Amino acid sequence: MESVKTIMRGVTAQLVITRTYSLPMCMSLRYEPADPYVVRAAFFTDTDEPTEWVLGRDLLADGLRGSAGCGDIRVWSTVDRGDQAVYIVLGSPAGTALLEVPMRDVKAFLEDTEALVPRGTESGHIDWDLELANLFAKG
Repeated sequence: MESVKTIMRGVTAQLVITRTYSLPMCMSLRYEPADPYVVRAAFFTDTDEPTEWVLGRDLLADGLRGSAGCGDIRVWSTVDRGDQAVYIVLGSPAGTALLEVPMRDVKAFLEDTEALVPRGTESGHIDWDLELANLFAKG
């Protein structure tokens, strides 16, 4: 029922500062079948610890085909620029970041996750007994 395989992909993203200026940033995408609805995105800056965001896998996939999300996380793609980029906006009380990520990297990563856990089959990969035990332990 559960696979222990983790899918990871390192990506060079651009932190967009202005229309004409951006900074390269290392980004790591991680997918674990035990938590099948999410993708963890870690961003490496000059600090010792990376900053991690939890993104919906469906949100990323929907963002490849158009605009997706609202609130703190929004994703959309662009094919009219020739470079085919995916834009991710991450918002928090501390501020907002706009990231430009090569579409080919996001697409390849999502294809790998869907080969492991096809969309629509995620609930079959969750250990419901463990989830209930964790829920009751916190209550």
